[in-house]
Amino acid sequence: MDMLIFEVGLAVALITLVGFISTKLRFSVIPFYILVGMAVGPHAPHFWIIDLRFIESSTFIDFMGRLGILFLLFYLGLEFSVARLLKSGKAILVGGSFYVGLNFVSGLLLGWIMDLPLKETLVVCGIMTSSSTAIVAKVLVDLKRTANPETELIMGMIMFDDLFIAVHISILTGLVLSGATSFGGVLLISLSALLFIVVFLIIGRKVIKYLDIALNIQSSELFLLLVMTMLFLVAGFSETLHVAEAIGALMIGLVLGESAHVKRIEHHVLPFRDFFGAVFFFGFGLTIEPSSLGGAVGMALIAVMLTILGNLLAGAIAGRLSGVSPRASLNVGLTLVSRGEFSIIMANIGKAGGLMPAIQSFAVLYVLILAVLGPLLTKESKSIHQLYQTIKSRLKREKKAKQKDTG
Repeated sequence: MDMLIFEVGLAVALITLVGFISTKLRFSVIPFYILVGMAVGPHAPHFWIIDLRFIESSTFIDFMGRLGILFLLFYLGLEFSVARLLKSGKAILVGGSFYVGLNFVSGLLLGWIMDLPLKETLVVCGIMTSSSTAIVAKVLVDLKRTANPETELIMGMIMFDDLFIAVHISILTGLVLSGATSFGGVLLISLSALLFIVVFLIIGRKVIKYLDIALNIQSSELFLLLVMTMLFLVAGFSETLHVAEAIGALMIGLVLGESAHVKRIEHHVLPFRDFFGAVFFFGFGLTIEPSSLGGAVGMALIAVMLTILGNLLAGAIAGRLSGVSPRASLNVGLTLVSRGEFSIIMANIGKAGGLMPAIQSFAVLYVLILAVLGPLLTKESKSIHQLYQTIKSRLKREKKAKQKDTG
């Protein structure tokens, strides 16, 4: 009996259920989506027509997850503005550079500690460098910090990080997915991907006025169909050039982000991003065997510690450059700790390239820990700063007492 639609309905019901739970707990929903996916799957029980193994629908759920990646990256492109980033000032550019650099080096260090091959190490670098835009934005709104002086700095650094991730995904595509084995072959494919990005953006800026004319239609149905046509054709075409389909989605999003109709596009696309994005995280959880996670615990804990230390240092540097208070600088570092959607996308690139399965297990634990810990640390940043000041004052008093006794 064909149970495809019923199984998809079960999957959506589970996603909805954990969505309600996360809302009640006022917490990021991303780890809930991944956890419920891990709780079911091939190892889950089945009875009567309730089959939580999702055997018949797994391929379809996987395809829906691919759509989720496209909509996540497309929407990111719509909201991203390179021009706005450049106008945001030296603090964001320098602070963002330190943020990306410190987290990337942390990934290299972890790869060295765990003795990982080069490809796996670069995937780990991407996983550890990509902060979660969705979680960070939600935390800022929930904690009513959108008007804080450091919030512009935080969002600017997120934008800088997203720009880096776009480039890193294109390079990883050439390295991991192309099948090239020689250094020259990998370099050629990576440069081709970067050339595609540059040329596409240049052409996009030239033709945006014509796209605005084409999008100036009253019918919501035709408007949405035209937007979807551009999204899928560009994403699909980019794959033929060995550029990840996600990068193609990001590129057309960046182009349409300069459109006079950008708000209308965002309004129409947002429900697709939310729905297919949720299925993406659920589908990722389905591919994880919970019993396989034990071997990645040590690696994930080391990565979490490196990430928190790197973020605190990057926040301190960015805060000093922008002239905000030490407490605001701490807010910057702690707010950016959360990991989510782009770390999972990086792990999927590793999976598609046939890299070590341990990378996926590591990504699951790393994202789950920081998706939970990040918002908690941000919420308690005031208490953490007060504790730091207390310890600092106590150490100063002890140092003075020692100097007095010595004198």
